Amino acid sequence: MKKAFPLIIIFLLLISVSCANRGNPSGGERDTTPPEIVKSDPENLGTNFTADEIEIQFDEYVKIKELSKNLIISPPMDPEPQITPLGSASKKITIKIYDTLRPNTTYALNFGESIVDNNEENPFPFYKYVFSTGGYIDSLTMEGGITDALDKQAEEFVSVMLYEVDSTYSDSLIYKEKPDYITNTLDSLTTYKLENLKPGKYRLIALKDENSDFTFDQAIDKIGFVEDFIEIPTDQFYDIQLFKEKVDFKAFRPRLSGHQKIAFGYAGDPELMDIKLITRVPDSFNSRITQAKDKDTLSYWFRPKLELDSLIFKVSGPKTIDTFTVRLKDQLKDSLVISPFRDGPETFEKPFEIDANLPLTTIDRSQIKLIDKDSADVSFNLVLDSLKNRLRFEFEKTESNNYRLKLYPGALTDFFENTNDTLSYSIRTKAVSDYGNLRLIPRN
Repeated sequence: MKKAFPLIIIFLLLISVSCANRGNPSGGERDTTPPEIVKSDPENLGTNFTADEIEIQFDEYVKIKELSKNLIISPPMDPEPQITPLGSASKKITIKIYDTLRPNTTYALNFGESIVDNNEENPFPFYKYVFSTGGYIDSLTMEGGITDALDKQAEEFVSVMLYEVDSTYSDSLIYKEKPDYITNTLDSLTTYKLENLKPGKYRLIALKDENSDFTFDQAIDKIGFVEDFIEIPTDQFYDIQLFKEKVDFKAFRPRLSGHQKIAFGYAGDPELMDIKLITRVPDSFNSRITQAKDKDTLSYWFRPKLELDSLIFKVSGPKTIDTFTVRLKDQLKDSLVISPFRDGPETFEKPFEIDANLPLTTIDRSQIKLIDKDSADVSFNLVLDSLKNRLRFEFEKTESNNYRLKLYPGALTDFFENTNDTLSYSIRTKAVSDYGNLRLIPRN
């Protein structure tokens, strides 16, 4: 018995170790099973919908990921519904509706891949909750593709919209009203599909909607459309090419923006803008117009100083004529400031340019000197872009050189008779081999 007892102890220890090992985590296979819906209240695909809250229950904890990039609500709701939880996990998603829903309309909320499980983020792909405020669910569909008119490559996150053509329709709706139906290509699709449509006549529009406001902003959005109205149902595949429209010209109210300087803001092409002073001024009056840097603004400079309270201008465009009054007041005078304009790295072909904060009027070449690294004089041409107020120095460059440009006092005179102090600029070129080569092979 004494000999058997140690054997029993060893046997029990082995069983204990075996049991402990059996429960040890070993990594195992990754969970790839997406969450499943247990219940929806009201039920999905319901009719005669009157609720203001929807609850969707899942079999496990889920969270909502990148909702703004994935969620598509068609027709759009205004205000948008509140969807929770955001930033936490729950077994329930709640949708609170604040919009007054249209009668006899089918609504679809497509969540894309935003619903994922809490542990492995397995998506519940392209879940769509659909309901109708009428007695049936609209079920017609239409499809098409998106390209860019210039580079032929598909854009990402393009909104495709349908506007119903009825007695209230006008072409201006795209600027101010949300569409009747909408979908989005998201970040990986070159095609689109509009679903849950009702029969009818529609205008088909595609927008690269930069503001995400479901309306067309001509200044920033790309647009594409099918020329003719389309009829639903249809089995035609509609390709839409996006392009950037030229912005219609518009003049904005001018304002005094500096010493004897008036800013004329605009949208569109400034070459279409004609500024005419109506106020009677002395014979000695002179003016100059320049393009403000990095702004859609023309700067109107004038001299001499006027003993007037205001100036009246007529501003004309292709389709509009406006009259504006600008109040005058004393402003601090600006000193002449010169700065080099650099647009990317220095190359052999690119000229050296300088900008001025005040309009340049006179260039004295005798006060400008350009030499190379051996102190040899280098010949150059001068070109003044009076609209951009930019002076360009054109000269032949050689590789691995260091040029020194000097502008002595009086080389530059501005509109108000200010002159420059001594200015010095270094312009370096690299060896040809440092610039690299680009080989182009034309193909028919």
